[in-house]
Amino acid sequence: MREVVVTLIVVGAAVGIALLLVTVAHRMLRRLGRRSAVLADLTARTSRPVALLAALAAAWTAIATATTNGWHEVAYRILGLALIGSGGWLLAMLLQVAADGALRRFRVDVHDNLSARRMHTQITVIRRVAFAVVAVLTVGAMLVTFPQARAAGASILASAGLVGVVTALAAQTTLGNMFAGLQLAFGDALRLDDVVVVEGEYGRVEEMTLGYVVIRIWDERRLILPSSYFTSTPFQNWTRADASLRGTVEIDVDWSMPIEEMRDELRRIVAGESERLWDGRVCTMQVTDATGGTVRVRGVVSAAESGRLWDLRCLVRERLVCWVQQQQPAARPRLRAEVGQPDHGAARPRSVSPRQHLDPPAPDATLPQR
Repeated sequence: MREVVVTLIVVGAAVGIALLLVTVAHRMLRRLGRRSAVLADLTARTSRPVALLAALAAAWTAIATATTNGWHEVAYRILGLALIGSGGWLLAMLLQVAADGALRRFRVDVHDNLSARRMHTQITVIRRVAFAVVAVLTVGAMLVTFPQARAAGASILASAGLVGVVTALAAQTTLGNMFAGLQLAFGDALRLDDVVVVEGEYGRVEEMTLGYVVIRIWDERRLILPSSYFTSTPFQNWTRADASLRGTVEIDVDWSMPIEEMRDELRRIVAGESERLWDGRVCTMQVTDATGGTVRVRGVVSAAESGRLWDLRCLVRERLVCWVQQQQPAARPRLRAEVGQPDHGAARPRSVSPRQHLDPPAPDATLPQR
């Protein structure tokens, strides 16, 4: 009993000293972190795993120096496993700090964010792969501490060939999605925040993993597709090379519409929105159809990105409709009906001679004559 009390006192003192040193170092680093965002993030994310690792290391060292008996061996083994787990946690946080520091270097809230979005995609995928590798290595290091696991390693390696074949057949779809996710991450076909049209839906790439891609549709719905879909199915990427786009506005008007005046009105409309919506690249109007009773006019405008282009198209359509209503009411679409002479080949009423109108009808033969 005395040995247990002495051991607990030694362990408690070692843990207290370790936590005191970690606290002092944490406060010093937090003061220095006011001038460095990376150091501040490092201090915030690693404070808990470092404190846990220091406390476990101190307790493990104290028990290792104590007299060996039954409960010492059990506590020593448990603390060793916890020490490995806390080390894996600390390594994962260090990877997170490194990834966050790399992401801060590439801003996506700027106009030309093509390369930044590419780096965000690659760093995000690499971070998740690294987390998975750290988790596997941590579990493997825990298993190696057990003699039974080391003894079973030979038989596991002997049957690894057969197990690998069975696993590959069973996880063919999963592995295909993983390789497709890596292909998307390190290629230029798809990136985070890209504007895409998939399955008839318009949206932005919100999340990319090794297994699936999340598309945030314009009405706040989420379309989740496997990564292999984007490597085997055609889709539209509106921002692959550049975010700027062109859009059209089509209006049907009467043949009496002065096209040049309508073209000037389109220019005035987009010129008034040059700072907010129009990017100044394209503004033109063309007559694309002139059949039947109307003329189809198409205006082509451009914007820096898809959201602004949609607003600009709606605005141009509204302003042109109001302009036609107020300035050119006679040029609104209408239906014409032409009233002409009757067909000359139609049957005419039979003409009646004047004598037939004046002479009385012949008497009925059945009536007696006077």
